[in-house]
Amino acid sequence: MIDAEWSEHCSYKSSKALLKTLPTSGSRVLLGPGYDAGVLDAGDGCVVSLHIESHNHPSAVDPYGGAATGIGGVLRDILSIGTRPIALIDVLRFGNIGESQRSQWLFRNVVRGIADYGNCVGVPTVAGEVEFDESFERNCLVDVACVGVGRRRDLVLAQAKNPGDIVVMAGGSTGRDGVRGATFASKSLARDADSERSSVQVPDPFMKKLLIDSILDALETGEVKGMKDLGGGGLSSALPEIASKGGTGVELDIRRLSLREPDVTPLEAMISESQERMLLVLDRVRHKKALSILRKYGVPATIIGHVTDDGDITVKDGADVVARLPADFLANPPLIPRDSRAPVRQSDWVEPESPPDLSKVLLSLLSSLNVGGRRWIYEQYDHEVGVRTVLKPGQADAALLKLPNGRLLAVKADGNSAASALDPYSGASGCVAEACRNVVSVGAEPVAMVDHLQFGDPGDARVYWGFEEAVRGVADYCRGVGIPVVGGKVSFYNEDQLTGRPIKPTPIALVAGLVDKDERFVGPALKGRGDRIVLIGKTSMELGGSAYHSTVFGVQNGVAPRPSPQEDRRTNSAVLRLIRAGLAESVHDCSKGGMAVALAETCMGRSIGAEVELQGAPATRMGPASLLFSESHGRYIVSVRKPNLSKAGGLLARARVPYAVVGTAGGRSLRISLRGRRLVDVDVAKIIEGKESSISRALGEEQ
Repeated sequence: MIDAEWSEHCSYKSSKALLKTLPTSGSRVLLGPGYDAGVLDAGDGCVVSLHIESHNHPSAVDPYGGAATGIGGVLRDILSIGTRPIALIDVLRFGNIGESQRSQWLFRNVVRGIADYGNCVGVPTVAGEVEFDESFERNCLVDVACVGVGRRRDLVLAQAKNPGDIVVMAGGSTGRDGVRGATFASKSLARDADSERSSVQVPDPFMKKLLIDSILDALETGEVKGMKDLGGGGLSSALPEIASKGGTGVELDIRRLSLREPDVTPLEAMISESQERMLLVLDRVRHKKALSILRKYGVPATIIGHVTDDGDITVKDGADVVARLPADFLANPPLIPRDSRAPVRQSDWVEPESPPDLSKVLLSLLSSLNVGGRRWIYEQYDHEVGVRTVLKPGQADAALLKLPNGRLLAVKADGNSAASALDPYSGASGCVAEACRNVVSVGAEPVAMVDHLQFGDPGDARVYWGFEEAVRGVADYCRGVGIPVVGGKVSFYNEDQLTGRPIKPTPIALVAGLVDKDERFVGPALKGRGDRIVLIGKTSMELGGSAYHSTVFGVQNGVAPRPSPQEDRRTNSAVLRLIRAGLAESVHDCSKGGMAVALAETCMGRSIGAEVELQGAPATRMGPASLLFSESHGRYIVSVRKPNLSKAGGLLARARVPYAVVGTAGGRSLRISLRGRRLVDVDVAKIIEGKESSISRALGEEQ
């Protein structure tokens, strides 16, 4: 039990001290870090819940089962606080699927596992992100996030406060799958990773669907006093956590569990991570109605114990006591101080001479794995079930969902491992900045975020330095723009004994935003021929970790882009005012691939070209290629109708935001010039063809 609960996966013993530096309070925050999900006040008694999880090690061993049970776990986190899961977001990292059969196998089966589980349980997958890099060849990363909705009065906490209340196990039976899963996730992958297959849980999405509906129904009785999902560590972590938070203890009889095999030992039962199980604390007097509702849905529900006042977790096997440990001792392990040391960086980087044909460079970027379209992935997902999805995958920079109170919820997750490898501070703050821009681009105000920080062995001082810098980057940026961090996840030991190399630092940020009832939302596509194209934000010489460097030169060197939270706050606010005033016809942020790729993507939605002249664009001095492909933060491409151009310009000028009118929508080609010299001339049909075929081509499926 100590091994499970004190594992890195469950205890956060190497990260908890640093995570306390993150800003976690805000006007909308009802629950922050320390609970199964963060909860935000969406107004009118409606709440939104957010959480993110990973199943990296299990997915590296069994990509289908690992990805599916990752979805199952994050759904339970949202359910644990009494909210209904309404949407999933997946963030994935793989090796080069165009060159590695192993990475292809991982990629195909992870996507299939996410699709099958989400589709079966009836929760849409509405947004996501994926990167390909050789550092993820054996250590694929499978991050899954979920958002939920509920009523403020129905929130339930993971705590057992009243001695005498009964403890119920609801859902799936307990077996040997996932035994020592938390321990497995808290060490580097073995050379023979397949030997760890027994640590991967078995998914059952149909039981999960019944579990979600039955528990939400049972909450209406008022008999549920506490609730906790059984994830990492199983009962060994769930029991001490609910007892410690409630200042109580729990006594249970292991023989009362519904076991999948009759010879499961007490040890195996306590550390099993079998899926689709929830721990409920029910009123000691009034509990029969809640139990009858669970059973009405066909969900097994067994009384396994009761809350005590002695502060201990007491495990009995019939009449025999097989374990007794203080709940606080289990739930609050000692923290580990880690050494950190900055790696030695080479400072003699010289920017390569740009290729002469920048049209060809743009097409190469658009058809590359890290910039190309994601249709192959999201077409396997049901993103419309539940009829809440307003903006779907591929339609906009963020997903947009209807809330019961008439507002709209925007969600998007972002990350950039290439930039984070060069500068983890800038990479981590940059992924928050990009996610904020994507949410703003659809007309939503960012209100909160959850993060996921993924690194190698924390015992390596250089790895831990990168983790420290990433936390500092997220904290500084969130304070600067006024966004609270309401939850998150840390995943260490993402490296394997075969290569001895860690993954690239991979911080992820998922940002949520709200659109009020009467406010507008927009998409990225150019709408009308003759509309003026406005570039907002300043471009600097920031090509470090860029898609341009990686695609054209096969390197990831230079200076990583560093966002300015103060400037971003001003720019994001101005763009929101443009949208709400009805002055913006379309909005798209500049990110991977830079301004040129962003312009190309705005042309794709309705196959409308553009004529662009960059002479007046806000920028530092640099060459044409750098201007086109720099990945500086804080930039948007906005289209405005010609009659509204003066009003839009006045609004931006008053906000002290750098901008320039750089072009006009129309024609069938994207043409970009600088001081009269044509830099890019590409047919929109070629842009669409190249971008949409990147993954299919890498998998050998191109027609």
